[in-house]
Amino acid sequence: DRVGVSRVTIVQLERNRYNPSLLLAHDIADVFEVPIEQIFTFKKVEQDDFNE
Repeated sequence: DRVGVSRVTIVQLERNRYNPSLLLAHDIADVFEVPIEQIFTFKKVEQDDFNE
């Protein structure tokens, strides 16, 4: 694999069931020669969400 992860991990990413590390997101963006933001979105999590 060009990004060093299993096919299962890629499938999980495609199905939105796995959040990649920043390093993995960077490597995937490099493969496609696009900015990370074009592939992945960031959802800010509020501190209160951790306390539920």
